[in-house]
Amino acid sequence: MSGKIVGVFIMISALVAGVLLYYLQIYGFYEEAPADFAEVRLMPFTSDAPVPILAENIRAIDADSSPIRFRACFTTPSGLPMLTETYVGLDRVVPRNAPDWFDCFDARKIADELKAGTALAFLGEKNVAFGVDRIVAITEDGRGYIWHELNDCGEKAYDGTVTGEECPDRDTN
Repeated sequence: MSGKIVGVFIMISALVAGVLLYYLQIYGFYEEAPADFAEVRLMPFTSDAPVPILAENIRAIDADSSPIRFRACFTTPSGLPMLTETYVGLDRVVPRNAPDWFDCFDARKIADELKAGTALAFLGEKNVAFGVDRIVAITEDGRGYIWHELNDCGEKAYDGTVTGEECPDRDTN
């Protein structure tokens, strides 16, 4: 009889741990982005500092647990032809999945639009955190999406490869 009790205890513990882990990954660490995230910025060809673009209806989520958990959605009246002439574009970017409850950000639809050419990706900002760049994708109809992606320095640093002199010093504070 004691074996059944131990087995039931293990099953209940595993179920509770699984539910808790799911909750923490999908809901627990995310929160609405701070109020200081009130503008969308892109990296121009002529400067090393990002500049704001016109953006409305900004919704963003973030988590302190990881610098790549940031996601945002917005709309912009700026057209793709003007943006491509002014700001640094990116090829071969793949949006990261967002939690299902953040319904304005659908990574699969964004990736399909990027692949079809109805959306273009731009560099929003380099090194928003060590080794992490901000990527901005904008569609033909003015919908915009933002996520964070590891850059070359971040990939090297987080997989243990020597980063080299081309990478900035990592802030250890």
